Amino acid sequence: MRTRNAVRALLALTATGAVLTPPAAYAEEPLRVDLRADTDRDGRVDLTGGTDTAGEDTWSVARGAVFLPNIDDDSKRCPTTGPGGRPLSDAKLAACNDASDTKVNGRADAADLARVRSVPMGGLPSDAKGSVTVTVGAAQTRVFLLRNGAWEPVTSSTRLTRAELRAGVEFGVEGKDVIRDSAKWDGRVAIRLKVTSASGTASDTVTLRAAPLLTHHARQNTQQLLVTKVSGNDPWAKRQREFVKRLARESRRAGITKPLVTFEKYGDIWAQDFVEPAYLNMTGPDGRQRTMRVMLRSAQDREAGRELYEKLRGPDVGVVQAKGRDMQGWETLNSYGNLETIPPYALGGRSYPAGRIIMGERKDGSGIRPSKEIRTLLKSQGLQDPLLLDTSWLHVGHVDEFVQFLPADTPRGWRIGVADPAGGLQLLRDAQRDGHGAKKMFSVPGFDELLPPEETIDEALASRHLVSDNETAAGKIAANLEILKRETGVTDEEIVRVPALYTRGIVGDSAETRVPLLRRLGGGTPEAARKYGQQKLAEDAAAAAPAPTVMTSAYVPGAVNGILLSRDRYLAPRQWGPVVGGKDIFTEAVTAAYTRAGLKVSYVDDWYTYHLGMGEIHCGTNTLRDASGLWWKP
Repeated sequence: MRTRNAVRALLALTATGAVLTPPAAYAEEPLRVDLRADTDRDGRVDLTGGTDTAGEDTWSVARGAVFLPNIDDDSKRCPTTGPGGRPLSDAKLAACNDASDTKVNGRADAADLARVRSVPMGGLPSDAKGSVTVTVGAAQTRVFLLRNGAWEPVTSSTRLTRAELRAGVEFGVEGKDVIRDSAKWDGRVAIRLKVTSASGTASDTVTLRAAPLLTHHARQNTQQLLVTKVSGNDPWAKRQREFVKRLARESRRAGITKPLVTFEKYGDIWAQDFVEPAYLNMTGPDGRQRTMRVMLRSAQDREAGRELYEKLRGPDVGVVQAKGRDMQGWETLNSYGNLETIPPYALGGRSYPAGRIIMGERKDGSGIRPSKEIRTLLKSQGLQDPLLLDTSWLHVGHVDEFVQFLPADTPRGWRIGVADPAGGLQLLRDAQRDGHGAKKMFSVPGFDELLPPEETIDEALASRHLVSDNETAAGKIAANLEILKRETGVTDEEIVRVPALYTRGIVGDSAETRVPLLRRLGGGTPEAARKYGQQKLAEDAAAAAPAPTVMTSAYVPGAVNGILLSRDRYLAPRQWGPVVGGKDIFTEAVTAAYTRAGLKVSYVDDWYTYHLGMGEIHCGTNTLRDASGLWWKP
């Protein structure tokens, strides 16, 4: 502040007509705006050093500020029913979340908001004022201003006072939705702070990007299992609930402390198919990882997906719905048994620090793929570019029917597990060679109206199609494996081959004529077989095939279609194979394959609950995994 004597001296000199240049200390400083975000992702916006200045106008996987699509429901305010308890439409269920209003919901510390701050501005003219504009991504984001200890939304009329600019201003940023189509919005938001006065105008801009929506991979530790539990007192319902009990027991034995999440409202037993657990995360303002689980609802019109909103949505849990309708008939490809994730890897200058998605398509000239909408959403995240494999030889068409990824104590950190039909045939041939051809092919007992299968090893090997279909399946798996080896660099030594067998059905027939396939596997009447298999049959490829096409499903329960419970424990479907010398030859071979891969194997029976419906325990369950790691680092 100027002293009184200095002011008197200035007035005296002015009266004599002298022209003075004001001392430098008294000159107004030029306007200089410095807006910063957490570009180094440590959770702190650095206002005094330079750690957050480099690259503030750009964004890459390795560097750049991140904000969360704020799609959870922290205060549990989103309704699941309408007036009179009537069900809400899917669109209304999806429309509500924390970003659908203009409030900061549920958390006093606003942990879901990414921070942007301005460096305090000294020497401001008395008429200085500021304004904030979102120059990119305004429709997809919301910016809040921390004022007087409370968060208020920034609007076109928001003005910052000279006092606020001098003290430094704090903003919070949230996304209204995940990135869905990068051609329309790539997730970036640019925020500009402009300061104006009579002496001029200055501004600064920072760029942030929405956290990518990522799927889980096998190197992330299992934290909780999801499964459907059906109601009813009929024998099948009781058996399915017994499966749930055994699953819970195996979960506890593997060291999983959280109880099962059970879907109980809609009766869809294929919990792998109507949801894909995913996640979003960033480093929060406190320096800790801020993680939000996201339940990615299947693009199919499956009513069970509504329970994701009704039961799971809440604090730190959101739901994303992507309903494409361009399937041309084979809707089963939109089930999430048809989505798995390769663990992180790098090859040939390309890096996938969060892993890479695989999905199945029909590579038979039909051009049928998973919905374009969901493929676009997954690719638009920019990290897990989906790789499409050929599943046209499978009845249900899901990648989980023949391939999996397993953690490993190797430099890569993981292996590929694949179904091995050639190995399965060899087990039968070896048993036949050793004089056991008259043994029953399956050791499963009967159940309710379903009689146990009666065919022998000799009959199976002599059947018209079994050998040729499994030789075809082996060729298809080998071709897919070559794609995976080429894309990831995995070697033959990193592949776990698990004995398996497949059996045919004819796509193009009606569901009624396909019932004998289930009947041959399970015995009993066509009515009983239809009862236990109808849910999966409703999904199959009949409507899509232009002509009869041979497709297969698991003959012996598919061991690769199991659950990785921990880094060293694997749960497989009980094999119920031929018993020779008091031992199930498939169980022995499957156990040996996983043991060589460093895994302890346990088994649970799913023959009548899932296997006869053309699925296994992986198809009937789902897994929540640890998502606290840094997705931008390998």
